[in-house]
Amino acid sequence: MRILGIDPGLQKTGWGLIEQINNQLIFVACGLIKTQPKLPLYARLAEIELRLSEIVQRQTPDVAAVEETFVNKNPASALKLGQARGVCVVTPARHGLEVFEYGANLIKKSVVGTGHADKDQVAMMVRTLLPKSGKVTADESDALAIAICHAHHAQYNQKIRV
Repeated sequence: MRILGIDPGLQKTGWGLIEQINNQLIFVACGLIKTQPKLPLYARLAEIELRLSEIVQRQTPDVAAVEETFVNKNPASALKLGQARGVCVVTPARHGLEVFEYGANLIKKSVVGTGHADKDQVAMMVRTLLPKSGKVTADESDALAIAICHAHHAQYNQKIRV
């Protein structure tokens, strides 16, 4: 199973692709979708959609997993992030993928063992679990962690549907 993890963001959307073969996790690819802050919101959202569509078509994942975002202190920022997240959920779905959503604490607990791990701990465990990923940005590491979280919970998700 090829799992696309997506860490939504308006400025930087991280993505990471892993392959799960039995209990083995294999790093495939990761990257960042960056938008220009000076562009209008609709253009930035369109850029995320276009680039994410290209990634789905090129990398051919079987499923996608997206981080759920929680409220932000700034309501305007929260709305913009919510719109970027909407693009990150809808784009893989438009390509026929099932999309799963996971909260930040569950992702951290699945990868590190504690739901309150910091970004450095998550990045270290991602490098440990996926040594071929090398040194990646925080957003790429988070996206890979989301994919790892889905790999750990995929069997459970399948049982729910039966």
